[in-house]
Amino acid sequence: MQQDELIGTTLGSYRILSSVGQGGMARVYKAYQENLDREVAIKVLPPWYAADSNFVERFNLEAKLVARLSHPNIVTVHDASEQNGHLYIVMQLVSGGTLKQRLDQLHLQGKVMETLEVVQIFAQLAEALSYAHEQGIIHRDIKPVNVLLDRSGRPILSDFGIAKVLAATNEGLTRPGAGVGTPEYMSPEQCKGGAVDGRADIYALGVVLFEAMTGYTPFRGDNYPALAHSHIYEAPPRPSSLHPTINPVIEHVILTALMKKPEQRYQRASDMADALKQALNKAPAPANIPRTSAPLEAIYLCPHCRKPNKPQVRFCTQCGKPMHQCPTCITNNPASNRFCYKCGQPLTYGL
Repeated sequence: MQQDELIGTTLGSYRILSSVGQGGMARVYKAYQENLDREVAIKVLPPWYAADSNFVERFNLEAKLVARLSHPNIVTVHDASEQNGHLYIVMQLVSGGTLKQRLDQLHLQGKVMETLEVVQIFAQLAEALSYAHEQGIIHRDIKPVNVLLDRSGRPILSDFGIAKVLAATNEGLTRPGAGVGTPEYMSPEQCKGGAVDGRADIYALGVVLFEAMTGYTPFRGDNYPALAHSHIYEAPPRPSSLHPTINPVIEHVILTALMKKPEQRYQRASDMADALKQALNKAPAPANIPRTSAPLEAIYLCPHCRKPNKPQVRFCTQCGKPMHQCPTCITNNPASNRFCYKCGQPLTYGL
């Protein structure tokens, strides 16, 4: 395996110790800062960014703004600089993994997150976003990999501001590994390329919450246009169609956060946090579950590839395999059938 050329070298006053992870736009390392005797995390961007003086100027400006944020659920930025063609940002080291790793672990066990853990994590994230929005800073790329967890399970948001700099760099959009937002989590207005405010972060947090409660993002596709179309035009499935015992208060929170029009979502992330906390009070199901432009319809997961399909579908729209085959007469039934339409035998559907 090829040795990483940065490990063992020094950037500024930080000695690179080991690789922590590789993202689509940067590498993250654990480093040691000798003058303060502490370990830190360093995110190093690809060299083509450092070659763009306009990008470097915007990056440094945004780093200064983010460094002013002081919140227990937002990663602390210590430093940002450039050396030998390496543009980097230095942050606190959070050693408990990411929310993505936590969700992947649950998914492998066939589980979803419990209500108590959901409220503890997502209420804190919403409050962190509310604080950042009050300071005039929008994240623009909320997703599980950008939520760090410390060893006590406290969620800490990272990567504030980087998506904004990328969005302002047209040249950067065409370069390998660059991107603005992540399609599975992008709000309709982001997909349209329109103006973005804090309500786009609220939508993205709703997508992550949907994923935590069901094991899947509400929209999936093989390419950006398909995902963008879904975010802009398609109604999300009800989380209860995938997780029948979901707390109705949390389902209400998810559906409100995922409204297509920003003015129909929570207007402040703190409102979302307050609504989530009601789930711990065992509040009754809200009578005014929000509706999107199209009626919300139960969906069925393909037993082969787990693609969500509509009730009347007989063959998966993604992999083409039968959605609901009768084990007695081998007739291919619509996904929603409880009895085979040909032989009348009961059918089982394993979600």
